[in-house]
Amino acid sequence: MKINAPKIPNNLFPKEFNAILTEEDPELELCSISDSSFEAEKLPRARLSKMIIKNCRFAHTVFRDIDLTDVEFENCDFSNADLSHSSIHRVVFRSCKLLGVNFTESRIGHVSFENSLLNLAAFSESKCEKTVFQDSSLVHTDFYDCLFKNVAFQSCNITDANFEKTSLKGIDISTSTFDSLTISPENLFGCKVSSYQALQFAALLGLDIVD
Repeated sequence: MKINAPKIPNNLFPKEFNAILTEEDPELELCSISDSSFEAEKLPRARLSKMIIKNCRFAHTVFRDIDLTDVEFENCDFSNADLSHSSIHRVVFRSCKLLGVNFTESRIGHVSFENSLLNLAAFSESKCEKTVFQDSSLVHTDFYDCLFKNVAFQSCNITDANFEKTSLKGIDISTSTFDSLTISPENLFGCKVSSYQALQFAALLGLDIVD
């Protein structure tokens, strides 16, 4: 599956994230931001585009209805931030802490989560298209009633993730690990799994396997 990378020009100029507060509209673009802290703030309907953001802290900040386009986040902390109702397009989260982040009712496309912590994150009622979770932890992550199209979980820990009312048809989880999942049998139809995972699902469904 090919994911379009963020389209970010080379000639970015440095800024502090707090500069967004001086803008007439909450918008930042064509800049690089490093080592900024913007925690426990409220900034709904912000727009970030064509940016690189590194080593920044956004824990407990409300970013409802945020628009993220062509952005790279690296080593950023979004713990318990609210990104619900967001539009996220051509974005990379690399080595980020996304513990308990609220992504509910969001539109997510051409997005990769790489080597990141997403335990207890909530994606319920979101549309995810061309989205990759790679080498990440998604323990107790909530994907309730999501629409998946071209989504992959590559070498992730998805233990106790919730996929209720979410079809996994065509979704590849074969390289990921889990002890248990919350999912209805009918939503497993067409899911790509390893042979070991097939035995796990059989056990979860209450089958008594006899060799």
